[in-house]
Amino acid sequence: MSESRIGILTGGGDVPGLNSVIKSVVYRSTEMGRSVVGIKRGWQGLTHVVNSRANADDYIMPLDRQNTRTIDRTGGTILHTSRTNPSRMRLTDLPSSLPDNTRDEYRGDDGKFDLTPLVLENLQNFKIDTLIAIGGDDTLSYAARLDREGFPLMAIPKTMDNDVRNTDYCIGFSTAITRAQELINRRRTTLGSHERVGIFRMFGRDAGFTALYTGYITSARCLIPEYEFDLDRLIDLLILDKTHNSRNYSFVVISEGATWQGRKVLEYGEADAYGHRKKVNVGEDLAAVLKAKAGLPTFSSDLTYDLRSGAPDSIDQLVAITFANVSVDLLSEGVTGKMIGIKNGKYEALEIPEQSAGPRTVDLDVFYNKARYRPNYRGKLGTSMLLD
Repeated sequence: MSESRIGILTGGGDVPGLNSVIKSVVYRSTEMGRSVVGIKRGWQGLTHVVNSRANADDYIMPLDRQNTRTIDRTGGTILHTSRTNPSRMRLTDLPSSLPDNTRDEYRGDDGKFDLTPLVLENLQNFKIDTLIAIGGDDTLSYAARLDREGFPLMAIPKTMDNDVRNTDYCIGFSTAITRAQELINRRRTTLGSHERVGIFRMFGRDAGFTALYTGYITSARCLIPEYEFDLDRLIDLLILDKTHNSRNYSFVVISEGATWQGRKVLEYGEADAYGHRKKVNVGEDLAAVLKAKAGLPTFSSDLTYDLRSGAPDSIDQLVAITFANVSVDLLSEGVTGKMIGIKNGKYEALEIPEQSAGPRTVDLDVFYNKARYRPNYRGKLGTSMLLD
């Protein structure tokens, strides 16, 4: 095989396991005689870099066995990340290296700028033959765009929300659940000492998998975006749990996108490159309502960023390593335009999801007990471990 160059990038929120993918791609690729370069700051690295030494070091990082040898022992991503969407950039986000007199050629009818031609030009300038993009549904939606443009690439799903379509598992999910269990079990002591109701907020803008599986292993009530809950019913259940607990406390896990009947999901701030705004902290809102409506003493804790920090657990490390090796194997066979994922407990080459499809969501009839606001523990025989 003639020598070729693989580019790799990470986009969106960081999760544990990204560095394991990067290292494994480097190790496997160099075994096969292929060089690897890291593209820093996600898709921004391919819009802001110029073909000169002026700023190339800010966005292009040659990767080898030496500089990736120990990176899998830590979380985050050595390549950094961003939420850049090259196909819909605002004027204020355009690279300073882009001359003013050329900007109109990238401007769309909606006033946003599509820098895809520049991305393709930069890939060619830096002699990147194939690309491995690691990200959630937003990052991978642009990977699907590059695939339509004919550029050979592979996609790897990551998000602690586990909501990327077409795959049952995304890197970061297992560590998020493991960390949530550790944090909640640690804070039981405070809840019991003060006889309070705990509200633990976590990520999950559109899908409740993280809250659902945290509830599964901590025996907690869980509130998810897919089901608008009844506030009075929740109060009755939390009082019941508190009464039956010898230490006189109870708690509930809530996704950031969950809400109750009669409450609007409130957002604030400017939308990001993919159209998402931040949500008002539903955990704090719920704690205040429980206190005002039922006189319950509450304790609200935001677990969100704790769940994505630190080194990956063994499951995420195993999956990350395997996703990386399968990607390089397929690229060597000439297979491109696929997302490596898990389906029915098996590693598969799957279609890269389009953003228009939206996130994967919890099947309420299968996984959620609407009456008890708990995961469904029944009918598990014959299902895939961890995924169903």
